[in-house]
Amino acid sequence: MSGECPPPPAPPPPPCPPPASAPKKKLYQAIASSRTAVEGNLTEACLVLRQRESSFRKDLQWILVNTYVPSLIQDGPQCGLVALWMAAHLQQPPPPVDMETVVQTAVRRGYTAQGEMFSAHNMALLAEEVCGCKAELLSGGLSGSNAAAIIEHLWSGQPVLIPYDEDSNHEPCQRRGHRAHWAVASGVLLGLDQGSVSWERAQSDPALPWLRLPAPDRRRPPCPAGSREVYILAKQGKSLRYQLWSLDGVARSNRQLEAMDPQRAGDGTRYVVPDGGVEAGLAGRAVLLHVKTPEQ
Repeated sequence: MSGECPPPPAPPPPPCPPPASAPKKKLYQAIASSRTAVEGNLTEACLVLRQRESSFRKDLQWILVNTYVPSLIQDGPQCGLVALWMAAHLQQPPPPVDMETVVQTAVRRGYTAQGEMFSAHNMALLAEEVCGCKAELLSGGLSGSNAAAIIEHLWSGQPVLIPYDEDSNHEPCQRRGHRAHWAVASGVLLGLDQGSVSWERAQSDPALPWLRLPAPDRRRPPCPAGSREVYILAKQGKSLRYQLWSLDGVARSNRQLEAMDPQRAGDGTRYVVPDGGVEAGLAGRAVLLHVKTPEQ
């Protein structure tokens, strides 16, 4: 045998490059991915009320109505388009429209560039096109006669699209429009003077004896007038859960929408902003959708 050493083994092939990772999810997307929505017109709403039971005056009569909308987590600045997609599902039968169609239609019409919607007027036009329903644009704020119109609309099972400033807990806040966001309201909780409403056509929630709910097997009674306190049930694109907000708080947040976040405005990205800016497009505005419901 030769005394020479054997040649060294061939070097191993270089490792395969790691697969490209998916874009990192934002915190709200990661949280939502581990949860499921609670379905039903009143199931989750009653859970929210139980958690906040001490917040409601017991010297008032309370009645709750809601029409369930599905949840959807937004991908990027699509809060308005996601709110519209959720609201579209109250149309009976629901229109065969997916989020991609909603986004593409909004881009094609020049209403958005990145998914943002800074014009309630454009939102109304888009809603009529993709939902096949009538969209009514409210202006002048969400108080007074407009508040009455919103309450009546929600009571009848119709959705309302509302722009507002979103705080870190999704509650309405006042940041001059720097946190402008959209939500779809689908229900209302009314606090009325004791004895002002007859309850023959309502039922109690077993865990909330002070709360009245319309009987499910009967036509919803007329909307009572003279509410002392009003809350709305709403969903938005950063949570699967229903939110319960004071209508007065939403109105304050809505009317002070003045300008885009300066950091966002200067990030070099193109956004579609109407003449007059965010204030002209969103402040004091909301969109009532007149959809076809099973009762109709």
